[in-house]
Amino acid sequence: GYVFASCGQTQKAEAAAVKLNKDYPLDSFAQKSEIPQIRARVELQRSNGNKALEDLHPAEAYQLGFVENGIPVYLRGLAYLQNKQAVEAAAEFQKVLDHRGVLGANPYLSLAKLGLGRAYALSSEAAKARTAYQDFFTLWKDADADLPVLKAARAEYEKLQK
Repeated sequence: GYVFASCGQTQKAEAAAVKLNKDYPLDSFAQKSEIPQIRARVELQRSNGNKALEDLHPAEAYQLGFVENGIPVYLRGLAYLQNKQAVEAAAEFQKVLDHRGVLGANPYLSLAKLGLGRAYALSSEAAKARTAYQDFFTLWKDADADLPVLKAARAEYEKLQK
């Protein structure tokens, strides 16, 4: 469901959420974590940040645990960015970064740097944005240059340089 939602295949993602709900109606992890994250990702694809925030509410109690790896916090940051709520977005991405010791190695730590840069750029804090982007680029220095997220980040960073 996560993959389908993240790739824009919302019908398949919704079907996965429905199946999880049907097969595991009493499973706390499915009901309070997996299903809300799938639905939030679908709403992010639909550019519905408010609904994504609403969908993520049940995951709050588990969001910074070892299993969740801060992913609900990261998704909440994305939803705030969609809503043009820069301060709130920055706070969520910073939360991910502040819990790096608990979260271990995961891609959302570096993506939180990018999110932080975007939030600072949105709030016209260019110096902070440039620093966050540079931190992201340092972490992704060995990544394939043609990755869409990296190309987008470079284009955004160039706009900050002007």
